Amino acid sequence: MSPDVKPVKIAALACALITPFAATTAAHASAYPVKNPVLTKNALYESGRLPLTTCDELPVEPQNQSQARTYITEVLRCLENAWGPHLKKAGLPYEPVKVRYVKRMPKNYCGDTEVSLADSQAWYCDWDRMLTFQLGSSWLTDPSDLNLFSLASSMYGYHVQKLVGIYDAGEDLRAGSKAEHYEQSRRHHLQMECLGGVFMQSVWPIKGRTKAEWDKLVALSYGDWPGQTPEWGKTATVQRWMRAGFKTGDPGSCNTWAAPSSKVA
Repeated sequence: MSPDVKPVKIAALACALITPFAATTAAHASAYPVKNPVLTKNALYESGRLPLTTCDELPVEPQNQSQARTYITEVLRCLENAWGPHLKKAGLPYEPVKVRYVKRMPKNYCGDTEVSLADSQAWYCDWDRMLTFQLGSSWLTDPSDLNLFSLASSMYGYHVQKLVGIYDAGEDLRAGSKAEHYEQSRRHHLQMECLGGVFMQSVWPIKGRTKAEWDKLVALSYGDWPGQTPEWGKTATVQRWMRAGFKTGDPGSCNTWAAPSSKVA
């Protein structure tokens, strides 16, 4: 998550701590190795680079919710134009994401959604495959940077996970401890960040933008706050996966599920 960029909540991975976790040895690269091939060897990772396309930004004035909605809708159109053909060419399922904008998140929508009117949030709810945006003042104070673009790009990553089976397979995982559950959660969220970087590379350079603006976006992105539950990843970890996706433009660089624990801390 980034400052006033992506304070995002989604329907969390299933947290039922049911199946006892077998003891691991020092030989394992991961403290809690994921064994489901849908997660670790998904065909998405072999699909190649996302095709190069273009995505021109629309103007957004400060605190103009209407323009911000139009802006995000246009970025999502670009995302469909990139990911749709790519997934279909790889023989993977595809359907457009559903999108809606609300003045205030419905209470308990797809989880705990206590959000003030001034706040901003985006949710991807897997059961209806819908992205829901509440565009409050926190995101629109200075919308001239890449924050809204990055927000849409990474949130769409959850939809990609859902389409290719990763989202559901992640929810089906069982954890033998809170530590294992949180590591699974981090693998899920960090992959979303990486897939956002993949798309941004596929449309880069964006007209009127500089590499310095991308670098600034990454530098301002952060992970779990001190004292928070460790479900998103450390700031350095979040930034590392954003850069990994952007560097290659290839979903194969986003296999967080096979990465060692140190890479998803």
